[in-house]
Amino acid sequence: MTRNAVISVPAARRKVSLRDLAMLPGLAIIDPSLTDDCPAAITLASGLDAITQVIEPYLSTRANRMTDALCRDAIPLGLAALKTLMTGGTQAQMQAARDDMAWVSVSGGMALANAGLGVIHGLAGPLGGLSNAAHGAICGALLPHGLTLNAAKIDPADTRLCARMRDVRGWIAQALGGAPEQAFDTLADWSRGAGLAGLDALGITERDRAAAADSAATSSSMKANPVALNAADLVALMERAR
Repeated sequence: MTRNAVISVPAARRKVSLRDLAMLPGLAIIDPSLTDDCPAAITLASGLDAITQVIEPYLSTRANRMTDALCRDAIPLGLAALKTLMTGGTQAQMQAARDDMAWVSVSGGMALANAGLGVIHGLAGPLGGLSNAAHGAICGALLPHGLTLNAAKIDPADTRLCARMRDVRGWIAQALGGAPEQAFDTLADWSRGAGLAGLDALGITERDRAAAADSAATSSSMKANPVALNAADLVALMERAR
């Protein structure tokens, strides 16, 4: 769905992005049934990554009408579907949830290609290169804490961004329960309860976190983050995600 590829360079402990219009597919075939036998841990991590890829474009400085149309539907859809996949249901419910998550993934591909991402992916890229941790697991561990940090940095006069952050809180609360004001804590607790590891358990060290904070400052994802963040902010975010 995008013109992007990510190349891992283990010897250099880096992941780098390759982008070219020639990589845009003429036809993309998405088959949710290919994920039916994924272990729960992979479903959780990749599902949280897909949800991150519709939340970040919705909050992005480059959000637009097209990406909003994709993300407003996909964020609550993905949260509800992932909850079903992790808690269980009938065969029909599970298949429907797989279908929904596939659509969320497609929506995220189109949204991120047109509106960019944010601090979660800005950190997840370098952290993935510095460690052997799965990208989706890193995104899932960072997501609630990145949202908390961004929300704390919003200028109250920015009514557009305040409204969008309220939307995200509301969608999380609707799917996972609890009050919207505590939605990001609810997401963190739910993710951990469902089996998601923190950064320490993923093998990410303090040295890795410090190096990632430096690398993220110049990443393309950070350019679309809705608020300005410094290196100390990034270190604090990762500390909370441990």
